Amino acid sequence: MHASLRPFAVFYFWYYAALGAYTPYVGRWVDAMGHGGFVVGAMLGLWYGTRIVAPPAWAALTGRSARPGEWFVAGCVATLLCFAGFLFTREPWALLGVMAVFGLFYNAVMPQFEAMTLAALGPAPEQYGRLRVWGSVGFLLVAGSFGALMDRVGALAFPWLTLPLFAAMALAAWPHRHDRPPPPAPGVGEAGHLFRRPGVRRFLMVAMLMQLGFGPFYVFYTLHLQAAGHSGAAIGALWSIGVLIEIAMFWQAPRLIARLGAGPLLSACLGVTVLRWALVAAFADSLWIMALAQCTHALSFATFHACCMRLITDYFPGRRAAAGQSLLYGFSSGVGGVLGAGLAALMWERAGGGPAAFAAGAVVTALAWLVYALRRPAPAQA
Repeated sequence: MHASLRPFAVFYFWYYAALGAYTPYVGRWVDAMGHGGFVVGAMLGLWYGTRIVAPPAWAALTGRSARPGEWFVAGCVATLLCFAGFLFTREPWALLGVMAVFGLFYNAVMPQFEAMTLAALGPAPEQYGRLRVWGSVGFLLVAGSFGALMDRVGALAFPWLTLPLFAAMALAAWPHRHDRPPPPAPGVGEAGHLFRRPGVRRFLMVAMLMQLGFGPFYVFYTLHLQAAGHSGAAIGALWSIGVLIEIAMFWQAPRLIARLGAGPLLSACLGVTVLRWALVAAFADSLWIMALAQCTHALSFATFHACCMRLITDYFPGRRAAAGQSLLYGFSSGVGGVLGAGLAALMWERAGGGPAAFAAGAVVTALAWLVYALRRPAPAQA
């Protein structure tokens, strides 16, 4: 890795290390305080909901600034300060209030950073996966250890255990304070015009449905496995398996995309993910089947995400990269995340718990596959 790219890898590491504590275990913390599935779902739903508002608002602010890197650092520091609010909250409405302001900043900075990363890569965007893989390493180390750690010290210690990770993320942002925006691409129209380009809306719809199908996984996977009798250490190991295979695939993704094309790979990822959620719904008590299902994370997440990043550089080149990232975050992680968390909470509380929630995830992902399969080939889709 070139020395100029190392600060990008470091930030990815700490951003996703913090996420490796937050996403798998915040539900366990909320559950340990005595709150039910709807509060857990609302926490994660609000987390994803801020992805609809935060990225475009943040992009508008940073886009007008001559020093966008300083805005980036400020956003990371604000994320740290807002997360500290969880140290003093226990009631549902207080939790949701802190979640709203924390999510606004945490979800704002990554689309900006992704655009900065693509600008730094220049004419080699296919090498993105080899930087992003360090985020997976950070997620792996934390997600794999937090289950056993919370078994030992108690789930209520979650905010204290996680806060240092956000402090490290803020420090890792500092070297990027002087990063510049991407150079303009000649002949590129407005983002609204690009949104109407053939294939863009279908692509965003598929990304949204894929994220919606992931809702039960992000909200209730840890609690689903806990209900099936697995220990915190075993649950952490299962999270680790998924991320380990994800890391391996991120290294191979550039070669696969170059050989097979982002479009066909995207379709394969959707099909495999349908099978994954069906297995999690039906065989949660089997550690070996759950380990096998986690291995498919290589396609469900790593390859799918790398394909999306490859396609977004076609649809939104140059300075439009930030607008493209904001749209992708808004549609997939934002709308898809909110709907996915709501669907998961409803199924968990009203339709039979984890099996029903993950079965619903399989159905939604099958719909995403169908939508993408009916696309008309477009030159932009490699």
